[in-house]
Amino acid sequence: MTDDRLIVALDVPNALAGLKLAEQLGTSVGFYKIGLGMLTGGGLALANELKSEHGKRIFLDMKLFDIGATIEAAVRGLAQFDLDFLTVHGDPHVVRAAKEGASGKPMKILAVTILTSLDRADLDAGMIKAGDMPDLVAERAGRAFDAGADGVIASPQEAAMIRALPEAAGRLIVTPGVRPAGSALGDQKRVATPAQAIADGADHIVVGRPIWSAQDPRAAAEAILSELRG
Repeated sequence: MTDDRLIVALDVPNALAGLKLAEQLGTSVGFYKIGLGMLTGGGLALANELKSEHGKRIFLDMKLFDIGATIEAAVRGLAQFDLDFLTVHGDPHVVRAAKEGASGKPMKILAVTILTSLDRADLDAGMIKAGDMPDLVAERAGRAFDAGADGVIASPQEAAMIRALPEAAGRLIVTPGVRPAGSALGDQKRVATPAQAIADGADHIVVGRPIWSAQDPRAAAEAILSELRG
C-alpha cells in the first residue's frame, strides 16, 4: 500500500512525459499533482488515465479565481473527472462557489492561502495589507475554513499555526515548498524538509523537482517516503 502523504508534482511539459515519470515511479507513489502548466499539454487526459487505468489519486492544482458563478460552473465540470483534490484561491466567495460546484461529489476543495514562492516584498508589490506572513496565512486559512474549504494549501512554515486553529479540526493541510535536506530551493522561498512538514501538522506534502529532476526518480521518492516513515 502506498503512502499517500507524498504527492508528486508532475511539473513536466506534457502528458506523455507525465505518464513516463509515473511509470518510472511505479507502485512507490500513489498520489499525483497535475498543475496549470500541463493543462494545454494533455493534463486532464493524463489525470483521467492515471485515475481510471492506474488507480492513482489525483490533485488538480488549478488555483481557480473568478466571480462566483464562473467558479461554480468550472468546478462542477471538473468534478465529473472523479478527482480527489482541486485548488481554488482562498477568498471566501471563491471557496463558497467551489463547494457549491462540487456538491454531491467526493472531490475536496483546497484553498490557496499565500503562494509558497512569495515573501513579504512580493505582497507589498501586490498591495496586500501589512502584516507578518504567518499571521496573514493563518487569517486566510481561517476564513477559507469558515467558507467551507475542505483544506488549505500553505507553506510548511505555517502548517503548525494553521493546525492550531479551532477551524482546522478535521480539515486538510497540504504543503508545497517541501525540499529534502540538501536540495536546491528552486523558486520556493518558504520551505521545510518532508519530515518537518508532517511533524508540524501537514497531512500531505507536495514534492516535484527533487523527484523528477533526479537521476533515479523512484529512488528519490522512496528516500522521501523513508524519511516520512522514520
